[in-house]
Amino acid sequence: MKLVVVSAGLSVPSSTRLLADRLAAAVDRKTPVDGEVVEVVELRDLAVEIAHNFTNGFPGKALAAALDAVTRADGLIVVTPVFSASYSGLFKSFFDVLDKDALAGKPVLIAATGGTARHSLVLEHALRPLFAHLRAVTVPTGVYAASEDWGAEGLPERVDRAAGELAALMTGLSAGREEKKPAHLEVADFTVVPFAEQLARVSSSGG
Repeated sequence: MKLVVVSAGLSVPSSTRLLADRLAAAVDRKTPVDGEVVEVVELRDLAVEIAHNFTNGFPGKALAAALDAVTRADGLIVVTPVFSASYSGLFKSFFDVLDKDALAGKPVLIAATGGTARHSLVLEHALRPLFAHLRAVTVPTGVYAASEDWGAEGLPERVDRAAGELAALMTGLSAGREEKKPAHLEVADFTVVPFAEQLARVSSSGG
């Protein structure tokens, strides 16, 4: 399975990236799959290519790779800093250039960071509607981390609960793919009767 983490943090180091890493580590611990791949997409490094994509309609090499990784992921963790009581423009722009069907049915864990707990509802009034529009399956527990949450009680528990929900969805989808039978085995056995023969039978029986 492949887990992709999209981080929209701008600074280095970034509390947004720190939260993303904690969530990814928690999901990795809860996913009983050997060889799981975790890939991080740093939007800060793609800002110029995202802007160019809007003006010329084509993604650059790095952006194309990031879009492909998100599209092929079995699950996503998306984390944005809060700007003006919503997700950042860079965060929204990345998902604006993503194919409109790329996230359909895909499990997504939403998370955000901010300077104050007053912005915690950004998960419900901004992030969750965005991914509902993209037809993703967002896990019930979103994770918001204000400045005072780091090192305090509550954040580790929210991280753990959200990670467990994402891991469960990812594992279920993976198992479904593995158990799906080849198409030729799912078709019931039947005998093809030529149309001329069927017509002859109707004629002889009906008169």
